[in-house]
Amino acid sequence: MKYFPLVALLLLIGNVGQAQVTLIDSFVHGGIMRTYRLYIPAVYNGTSAVPIVLNLHGYTSNGMQQEIYGDFRPIADTANFIIAHPDGSFDGNNNRFWNAFGAASPDDKGFLSALLDTIIANYNINQNRIYATGMSNGGYMSYLLACSMSERIAAIASVTGTMTQAMKTNCLPSHPMPVMVMHGTADPVVPYVGNASGIPIDSVITYWVGRNHCNATPIFTAVPNLVLADGCTAEHYLFQGGDLGSTVEFYKILGGGHTWPGAPIAVGVTNMDISGSAEIWRFFSKYSLDHLASGLHNTFGFEIRPFFVYPNPSPKNCSVYFPGSEKKRITIFNEVGQCIQSVQTTKASFSFEVSNSGIYFIRVMTEDQVQTQKIIIE
Repeated sequence: MKYFPLVALLLLIGNVGQAQVTLIDSFVHGGIMRTYRLYIPAVYNGTSAVPIVLNLHGYTSNGMQQEIYGDFRPIADTANFIIAHPDGSFDGNNNRFWNAFGAASPDDKGFLSALLDTIIANYNINQNRIYATGMSNGGYMSYLLACSMSERIAAIASVTGTMTQAMKTNCLPSHPMPVMVMHGTADPVVPYVGNASGIPIDSVITYWVGRNHCNATPIFTAVPNLVLADGCTAEHYLFQGGDLGSTVEFYKILGGGHTWPGAPIAVGVTNMDISGSAEIWRFFSKYSLDHLASGLHNTFGFEIRPFFVYPNPSPKNCSVYFPGSEKKRITIFNEVGQCIQSVQTTKASFSFEVSNSGIYFIRVMTEDQVQTQKIIIE
């Protein structure tokens, strides 16, 4: 693929006249031309500092493919954060990769730090809310950033990645590091039980739980098996009580492959009971470098937890994700205020279908808060 500096690809949202921008740019680092994609949501206006997510691709992939496969763009459009999709450099087999295995070069950690500097120089970024996530090799790289660039990273999430033994031995984060892990027990590429290239996933969990001084006994939730045809199920483990409010969350995909949960493209056994991207942003949104404590708080002192609607825009079928197991009322209105659907549930996710295209509003009401979001049915 050929890259052009500062090429803006304008993407329009159907009927509402708003636009998101994807910028494709490059710069030289360590003698190598490094390329990246930057997604700017329509709601960004530069007046308020916004978070940024580094979304790192897997081995042989690239930033454009990760932008589509591990897609945060619909979430960013609502939550107002910027997404960077950088490209790894080429190895001897002409495959893109991230140097998370201790080789002297390329200096991918330095490249990603320089990339952040470049973005911060041009956009109003909240430097206390920089997050890293990645698929497979990108997950390895996210762990490396947590270990050795923690002064810039507030939280990380790994999907189908793990840590090397050397990475674990030399890991020296400067603060409690919130970590989310998603991994399939039948992953054929990065085995759940580990191999010569990485430690077992259970060892990764144990390490970060101990490092953050979380409670060793997790809160366990069996994720509702909403999609029977996906060939796998999910379990959620929450390790709370860590230093400065840090937690470790683990989605164990029973029978899951080397895949991103909720991905739009199934390239193996893919869990569709959760949206990996929505869950990762829910996790990230709780943490800030300057005050690693969970949640946003309003003036009354209780926690405000944002909910997510995915995908948005949608062809017909959508899901609402709202963290927590308390009782909630989910109501869908059309653009003239008529109630289309209403359900009361304690589940963290709820799927619905709307037959007619148009603009709708989803309201989530709990005992202490009410939130509303707009959704477009195409």
